Amino acid sequence: MKVGLFFGSFNPVHVGHMVIANYFVSFTDLQQIWFVVSPHNPLKDKQSLLSDYHRLEIVNRAIENDSRFKASNIEFGLTQPNYTIHTLVHLSERNPHHQFVLMMGSDNLQSFHKWKNYEAILEHYELYVYPRNGFDGGPFRDHSSVRWIDAPMMEISSTFIRKSIAQGADVRHFMPESAYTFIDEMNFYRK
Repeated sequence: MKVGLFFGSFNPVHVGHMVIANYFVSFTDLQQIWFVVSPHNPLKDKQSLLSDYHRLEIVNRAIENDSRFKASNIEFGLTQPNYTIHTLVHLSERNPHHQFVLMMGSDNLQSFHKWKNYEAILEHYELYVYPRNGFDGGPFRDHSSVRWIDAPMMEISSTFIRKSIAQGADVRHFMPESAYTFIDEMNFYRK
């Protein structure tokens, strides 16, 4: 099975993530998309970050009943700080019959040279890249392991969702309904 790995903090997951995942599974050769919920990224503000398991639950609620999608907590048990190469190797060893593809926005591709062992990732894995405004992929744009996917441009962000909730705005249509309901019931992201 060919599986797309969609890494993120998903703090929270929103319709932009869902549209991209749906596009990839519907219009490429990927048969499944795994939402890999990442533990705290040292480059991100931890104050606004929900616990790993709350974010995993939000993703599970967002993808419920869609067998094309899976929520993965694989990085929760890996040594921190974790690097994508370690996750890829770990998943490949545990799932030898799967072919894993790394999904990313062109903003991440542009800074890909900063990733640990990025050369090994390019050598052993395909990268399916979706467009982000202002980022053309830099030096990796035409690399043989990079496949450009003309997915819709999504300008919504998790930061926007969190700030809007904190300000009391109604964001229910920016998220899958069951994910929004859970966040609302738990009073997440309120001041």
